[in-house]
Amino acid sequence: MSRKTPGRQHWPESISRPLVSPIQPSVVYTAESPDALDAQYEGQTKGFTYAREGHPNAEALADRLNALEGAEAGIVTGSGMAAVTAALMAVLKAGDHAIGGAQLYGRSLRLFRQELPRWGVETSLVDTTSLEAVEAALKPDTRLILIEVLSNPGLRVSDLDGILALGKERGVPVVVDNTFTTPALLRPLERGAAMVIESVTKILAGHSDVTLGYVGTSDAEIAARLTDVAVTTGMTPSPFDCWLAERGLMTFDLRFERAQSNAAALAEALARHPSVRAVYYPMRTDHPDSSRATRLLAGGSHLVSFEIAGGREETNAFVKALPDVAFAPTLGDVATTLSHAATSSHRAFTTDERAQMGLSEGFFRVSVGCEAPDDLISRVTAALDALAT
Repeated sequence: MSRKTPGRQHWPESISRPLVSPIQPSVVYTAESPDALDAQYEGQTKGFTYAREGHPNAEALADRLNALEGAEAGIVTGSGMAAVTAALMAVLKAGDHAIGGAQLYGRSLRLFRQELPRWGVETSLVDTTSLEAVEAALKPDTRLILIEVLSNPGLRVSDLDGILALGKERGVPVVVDNTFTTPALLRPLERGAAMVIESVTKILAGHSDVTLGYVGTSDAEIAARLTDVAVTTGMTPSPFDCWLAERGLMTFDLRFERAQSNAAALAEALARHPSVRAVYYPMRTDHPDSSRATRLLAGGSHLVSFEIAGGREETNAFVKALPDVAFAPTLGDVATTLSHAATSSHRAFTTDERAQMGLSEGFFRVSVGCEAPDDLISRVTAALDALAT
């Protein structure tokens, strides 16, 4: 009896549809003829060809993120930094000048300090809480301004509306990294931003099991450039990560509401503790940008930063006294995490450079999760109490 090698399986036919998006890990998609493939590439018909150029899970996730951000189009990338890079590469070329916030995420700062100059792009890093500083940095060949509305990790609030108005006046596109604020607090495209960036890795996906980024826009020309850059440079996201992130988005609103409520309560408890030198939470009246935060944001953040006195001995002691809170350089998980700028996001900077940013050895950032608030506050308070003994 002859044995035949089975051919490719056909997906089972069904009159019903899956409730959950299927995972489609296929690298390639078949076409019925050369004419049919031509029609797909020329945009006459809708279809997938090669996963680097797009796949169903990435498109399903992008559609959900576009709706959240109010974007006409968007791409999902393999990481948040890939999204930042795609946004910059879509607009900038050698000979251009770009402005970035002086307290961008550490790797974004490295991009401005190291990589963009290597590509022939001049850069300036400025205090984006000051419209005057941004305006003073503008040059005739400035082609892009990149800001985070809440800075990392100081949680200062950029003068978003002023910068957007300035960009419109000078014809310079403003790109907003919305990772810390999320579309729950702010939709930058509706205020006039050219692009919005999200590290989907963080609270949008929400479970520390996804590495993805997103860039959205309502400008058709920029959208085409984003796709071209991402496909050409291979910023392809994993189908499995896209599937996980789509699932995470289902509970984003609920998780964010609980996390920001917990963060506000933790900020109040930290402010009362004698071992804490300063607390940074945008909705507190003692925050230097509280009035701007109130005008810009639809609510409080899920992030709190604070400072304790002392050096490495004290920071080590505090972290070791808090074993039930993960010490990890991330944010947005369902569980609270603690990070330390000097040894993670801003470790590439000297002590003096960090001091100029207001980042002492005792500066910590807390990404507040969805635990019972009393339990979280008691754990943090006990760790701070241990410093005083």
